Amino acid sequence: MKLLIVCSSGGHLAQMWALKPFWEKHERVWVTLPTDDAVARLVGETVVEAHYPTVRSLRNLVRNTFLAHEVLCLVRPDVILSTGAAAAVPFFAQAGAFGAVTVHLEPVDRIRRLSLSGRLLYPFADHFFVQWPELAAQLPESEHVGVVL
Repeated sequence: MKLLIVCSSGGHLAQMWALKPFWEKHERVWVTLPTDDAVARLVGETVVEAHYPTVRSLRNLVRNTFLAHEVLCLVRPDVILSTGAAAAVPFFAQAGAFGAVTVHLEPVDRIRRLSLSGRLLYPFADHFFVQWPELAAQLPESEHVGVVL
C-alpha cells in the first residue's frame, strides 16, 4: 500500500509518529511543514514541504491546493493519512479524483469539539477517527479508537 502522510509539524507530527508501527510497513511520502522539528524527525524519509503558515492564509491555501494536485499526480497514493492540520485540506478535497482513501485522526487534545482542520476534513474523510468517546458521540460518521499518543 502506498501512503501519503500529510500533517503539520509539532504535535500533529508527534501523533503521526505514534502510528509508526502502522505506516513504517508501507511505501510512503510525507507532506509537512519545513520546521526544525519536522526536518530532524523525518531524516531518511521522502518529504514534500507544504507552504506555511497555513492558519487562515488564503494565499498558502491556494499554493497548497496546487501542490496537492502535483503531489497526487506524482505519488498516486492508495491512502492519505492525516492528523491535521490545515495543509491536509487540499489533499483530502482532491483525493477522490485520484481514487485515494482518506483517513484522519483527530488530535488527542480534542475531547468535546473538533479542531478547525477536523471540521474542514470531516466531509472529505472516508475514515474519521477520534480519541475520546465524548467526541465520537457527537459525530455519527466517526470511530472512537482510544488515545493514540
